[in-house]
Amino acid sequence: MLLSRTYRPSADLAPYIRRFYVFEAPLPDGAVIEDFLLAETAFVRCLLRGDWAAQTHGDEWNTAGNVVFFGANSRPLRVRVKGGFAVTGFAIRPSGWNALFAESHDSLSNQMLPLQQLWGELAETLYAGVAAAVDDAGQLAAMEAALRERIALMRSPDADLQMARFEVIARTDSTMRVEDAATEIGLSVRQLERRCLATFGLTPKAILRRSRFLDTATALRGFSSPSERELDALRYFDQSHMSKEFKLFTGMTPRTFANAVTPLQTAGLKLREEGRFED
Repeated sequence: MLLSRTYRPSADLAPYIRRFYVFEAPLPDGAVIEDFLLAETAFVRCLLRGDWAAQTHGDEWNTAGNVVFFGANSRPLRVRVKGGFAVTGFAIRPSGWNALFAESHDSLSNQMLPLQQLWGELAETLYAGVAAAVDDAGQLAAMEAALRERIALMRSPDADLQMARFEVIARTDSTMRVEDAATEIGLSVRQLERRCLATFGLTPKAILRRSRFLDTATALRGFSSPSERELDALRYFDQSHMSKEFKLFTGMTPRTFANAVTPLQTAGLKLREEGRFED
């Protein structure tokens, strides 16, 4: 059984962080879960207990230490967990990217790295604080302290309001045309593409395409109840088109996905739906 808890950030961090989360799975030592992640945003994960790996190069399974940065995904990231585990971390808003990272996000998308490569010693401080905490509140305080230190160090505290607006569009109107989205937030298509690559890690078209798939997958898993109008908008042109999208984002056909046991990915869909209409 996968237990999950999520928390909103404090008001001063809300422009940069979407959610804090805690995942725990009290599984027997011999249990193995193989699944995939399809993250819309970059996130940081502190591994407090368990054996966690990702398939990052061909058939190789790799780890990245106890405090890990994951870039946003344009394709499924295969992950494997052995035995019970406990992780805690946070999802990063694209609008807050430049306040937390010096690198352009597109250079880090679909990657899993030790956070130390990006944040140096502060990553160790973050993990030590989380590991020493005795409850969720203590873990949250340790993460927020590290985030505030990072923002102060970067000296770029202002969130990108236009990217915040595009994030809302992607989460609530995934079938919108890129040209219409650019007009709505006051950018040219070229400007929107450049800014999305830097903060979301993908092009606007890829972001909306992935979001449309996730909206469809969420409905298939029964976590949302779209209206008939919304369902009509989400439907693909034909079965071939739908199969192509499912193969791209899950590595499976729609039928295989519908019957697959994907506890980690399913938990992510559930959390996504719970926070989809938040500011």
